Amino acid sequence: MGLRRSRRRMPDERPEAEGTPGLAVELCGVRRQYGRGAGAVQALAGVDLALPRGTFTAVMGPSGSGKSTFLQCAAGLDRPSAGSVRLGGTEITGLRENALTELRRARIGFVFQAFNLLPSLTVEQNVLLPLRLAGRRQDRRLAAEALARVGLDGKAKRRPGELSGGQQQRVAIARALVTEPDVIFADEPTGALDTGTAAEVLGLLRHAVSRLGATVVMVTHDPAAAAWADRVLFLQDGAFAGRVDDGTAEEIAARMAALTAGARTGPQADVAGVAGVAA
Repeated sequence: MGLRRSRRRMPDERPEAEGTPGLAVELCGVRRQYGRGAGAVQALAGVDLALPRGTFTAVMGPSGSGKSTFLQCAAGLDRPSAGSVRLGGTEITGLRENALTELRRARIGFVFQAFNLLPSLTVEQNVLLPLRLAGRRQDRRLAAEALARVGLDGKAKRRPGELSGGQQQRVAIARALVTEPDVIFADEPTGALDTGTAAEVLGLLRHAVSRLGATVVMVTHDPAAAAWADRVLFLQDGAFAGRVDDGTAEEIAARMAALTAGARTGPQADVAGVAGVAA
């Protein structure tokens, strides 16, 4: 049984035709400001982004550049102060909170540095949790298939505490894949892993994109992790300040060093390239 399934339209979901066909993530003029007046902080300063389905994108930037805020706004975990966000063609910016929560459960996958598995549940139950929360039938065959894809055959009845860190992150990836999400957001997914285990986990994300047609957006500080992506986008002061396509870890590290040192080269041209990546 394959993982590909049709899905029902979410409450308050606008027709997919309103988004650009073939795009998994669209941000248009997204700004996020915290506070008011002289003490206001502009975490995102007008982000435009268009990412096609079936791509792997890494987002990097110096501390305080807006990476976490970008991920939270793009994934519907935080609401922008201005601009719009579309996921899988659906405008999510104006959704009511209950509809937004249901959309996240059904159409977005998450992989976090800390795994975020429930220790009292079995591996199988953790994988099926998004289906349970979305009110969908918890098909054990889907869990078995997802676990097989990440190399965890025979681990369904184990508890997370019985697994290594790398195995727990594999469970998190299986959980992220089981709902056939429009996009998987990964927040420092290898931050708690050793180099060898990190490479295995990144290989699974790469495989999900290349073989399963998944869309992955990963925030990371590690150039070696970012090198697994199709493209790396760099944030600086809440705006995109450049990109590297199919870059090596060394090329990505050099670009990051330049940003950290405050050397910005042609940000407007780079931002235009980022906004038009779907073309």
